[in-house]
Amino acid sequence: MPRYALVLEYDGAAFQGWQRQSNGPSVQQVLEEQAAALNGGEKAVAVAAGRTDSGVHALGQVAEITLSAALAPEKLRMALNFHLRPWPVVVRAAAMAPEGWSPRFSATQRGYRYRILNRSSRPALDAGRVWHIPYAMDAQAMHRAAEGLLGRHDFSAYRAASCQAASPVRTMEVLRVRREGDEIMIEAEARSFLHHQIRNLAGTLAEVGKGRRPEAWPREVLDSRDRAQAGQTAPPDGLCFMWVRYDTPPDWV
Repeated sequence: MPRYALVLEYDGAAFQGWQRQSNGPSVQQVLEEQAAALNGGEKAVAVAAGRTDSGVHALGQVAEITLSAALAPEKLRMALNFHLRPWPVVVRAAAMAPEGWSPRFSATQRGYRYRILNRSSRPALDAGRVWHIPYAMDAQAMHRAAEGLLGRHDFSAYRAASCQAASPVRTMEVLRVRREGDEIMIEAEARSFLHHQIRNLAGTLAEVGKGRRPEAWPREVLDSRDRAQAGQTAPPDGLCFMWVRYDTPPDWV
């Protein structure tokens, strides 16, 4: 049967994360069930480049789905978007999946963004999409602290207790912090990440931004390899899975 590659955008507030769960709808569940109309009435099977947590958003999640219907990618995109209504999930692009390609194992780089709204007033339009911190923060100090976390390290201090990764070693290729008006953006790029790694990093860097901890502290936490030494796990609201890169990407339309 035809295998299709998809680029998905979704509002994570409506879901219990990407993976199927028993306590509420997931993006995987909705995609598979709504795609049944294109699969002879049977639930389809979808896999993704990354398993976003409950409440985490995506602009460029990549998934693969196998269907019985043989459609041109553009028609498949339109058909899936029709059946996905009214769920807050959209297929931004589609392609035939290349032979031997996997959305997860073929990925060479993943990019995430974490948004902090740093102003006294709470968000209205961006409620559920930012972490609101009303206290003054120093984004430049956060960036300098983040630079000490670049490279290949044991990130045990920044992984969730429930993380199932075989190794805590990861290579952080980009970790930058910048301010745009009232927003502080934390941007991270790596081949792969540990469970809660970015949210734990965001919670730790926020302590530096508030002036509660020195710039050297996040690196000291990293070297300790002790999760109890790090800051809080930042809320999922501000995290968005931005993109996935491949050496030979699908021919998106």
